[in-house]
Amino acid sequence: MIAGRKFPALANLDLNSIAKEKEAKFKEQIVSSRLKRSITVWWLKFGGWMRPVVASINTFFHWVYVKIHELREKHRVEKVMAQEEVEKHVERLVGDAENLSKQDDFAVAEKKLIEAISLDSKNIDAFRALAHLYFDKKDYEEARQTFQHVLKLNANDEDAYEGLATMDKESGDYVHAKEEYQELLKINNQKSETYFNLALVSEAMKEYHEALQDIKKALEIEANNPRYLDLWFRISIIIKDKVEAFDAYNKMKEVNSENQKLADLKAQMDQI
Repeated sequence: MIAGRKFPALANLDLNSIAKEKEAKFKEQIVSSRLKRSITVWWLKFGGWMRPVVASINTFFHWVYVKIHELREKHRVEKVMAQEEVEKHVERLVGDAENLSKQDDFAVAEKKLIEAISLDSKNIDAFRALAHLYFDKKDYEEARQTFQHVLKLNANDEDAYEGLATMDKESGDYVHAKEEYQELLKINNQKSETYFNLALVSEAMKEYHEALQDIKKALEIEANNPRYLDLWFRISIIIKDKVEAFDAYNKMKEVNSENQKLADLKAQMDQI
């Protein structure tokens, strides 16, 4: 019964093809065995003198790797040194420009400051010196724009140091956190001074309400600064704002009750 069912399949079998397939597999095994024996014999004969060659190649590539590493390290050091040289050069340019500005040689001073900024586009000292130069030249709009850019640079530094201080404090690194908070304090002082300078610019442009806003921003940071209080009072008198003048007067009296100008200031306020 089984043979009867499988008879059609058995009838289709080609015995010759089966024999050929077995023969092909047998030949493949023979060729494969010969190839393996040949490789083994070749390696036994020539492997001895190949080992030094391979070792030499490995030594050569190791030497190349070491040289590349040394060159990369040298380039890194040179880059750091170059950056230090740039910083020193920028500092010299700013110093020279400030001296030239005192001599009213504004054209040369401006060129030096622009060169400094081209070397370091985030150097606050260079931008601050340039803003003062424009103010001294009475180019008030340029001075205002430059002082406003100083504020942006201050804000970027403030964000960076505040983030670092927070991370160091959370990680328990109080030494670095203290240093970063000191930098934040320095930045805040610079920011208040910039607002004060902006108020002076607005006063020179006779934009007194703008000046009042700027000086009050400076006072938010340094509430007891005598120069800021004096400018607050002066602008309040100019715009005849008795409320602002009274607040400025009281604050000045609170900070320094021995101020000999208080009587004169009160007289000015009473005339409004």
